[in-house]
Amino acid sequence: MRIGIPKEVKPDEYRVAMMPVGVELLVKAGHEVRVEMNAGVGSGFTDDDYAAVGARMISGAAEIFAESDLVIKVKEPQAQEIRLFRKGLILFTYFHLAASRELTTACLESGIVAIAYETIKDRRGGLPCLTPMSEIAGKMSIQEGAKYLEKPMMGRGILLGGVPGVAPAHVVVLGSGIVGTNAAKVAAGLGANVILMDINLDRLRYLDDVMPANVHTIFSDIHTVRDQIRQADLVIGAVLIPGAKAPRLVSRHDLVAMKNGSVIVDVAIDQGGCIETSRPTTHQDPTYVVEGVVHYCVTNMPGAVGRTSTIALCNATLPYALKIANGGYAKTAAEDAGFAEGINLVEGKVTLKAVADTFGMKCEAICSS
Repeated sequence: MRIGIPKEVKPDEYRVAMMPVGVELLVKAGHEVRVEMNAGVGSGFTDDDYAAVGARMISGAAEIFAESDLVIKVKEPQAQEIRLFRKGLILFTYFHLAASRELTTACLESGIVAIAYETIKDRRGGLPCLTPMSEIAGKMSIQEGAKYLEKPMMGRGILLGGVPGVAPAHVVVLGSGIVGTNAAKVAAGLGANVILMDINLDRLRYLDDVMPANVHTIFSDIHTVRDQIRQADLVIGAVLIPGAKAPRLVSRHDLVAMKNGSVIVDVAIDQGGCIETSRPTTHQDPTYVVEGVVHYCVTNMPGAVGRTSTIALCNATLPYALKIANGGYAKTAAEDAGFAEGINLVEGKVTLKAVADTFGMKCEAICSS
């Protein structure tokens, strides 16, 4: 199979979809791998590193997309990439289709096969290709939240862990999955008072047992959420419904009761955000203020730590890339029902129920519920 690795074009995206070791394994398996020049520079991998293991270095993305059967990326397709799509091209990347009808429609019209990292499941029902980035985003959410609580960043001027004689910050984490758990651990480690909220009581019982004493679990409903965000200095949006648009847990009206200069980091922004006032931002222009509350809604948070993120991501995605290259996506889906859930679109058809339901479309072909 002819495999292409383009350089990411989303602003401030420093990850690359394949490390040199992955290229070497694909080449040894008999595949031809094309890598766009400078694709790995942001993660610390040079063109020479790729060429040394058998990659063919290409000067532009157009040739990568035109001559590859399978293109492996990191972030959702950008406008200049969509123009290069053709029917039958297999694209393996993060898509987050439920967050954008425009992107979904463009990918449907192009006729590509869209295989999304974020909806592939393992035998335990986990999300193996999303988990490492969720771990990183969860940890970064506290790092960034702490920074934007500083007064020069328009925050309240609060030190997350406080000092003797001064209360620590009140951190509210909405969602106790991978993002929320990692956020809570880091916030607790810095000495904050942490409230971890979810609707899964079994998960809350488990976390109540294993988390530090300054992490408290509270069942999430509309009243408890409102009560907690009124007290919050920092709110982390960490809600996920795989493949679907994130539910809105905080309305604009709720923000009125929040403290002036408090901070929201909406990690769920990739799937549309769980705060009504959230809108996508970039690392260059990461925040804005609504009702006195600082919003941080960067859609590619892990991209800022490209080296760590690339290694973590490729460790998870390489086994699937090898399966697709060696046996094709249809055969792989037939043998692995969890992988089949990663197939969101096939040549103009929606094949994942969560995406179809989001936009009121028909789910066809490989249809996972």
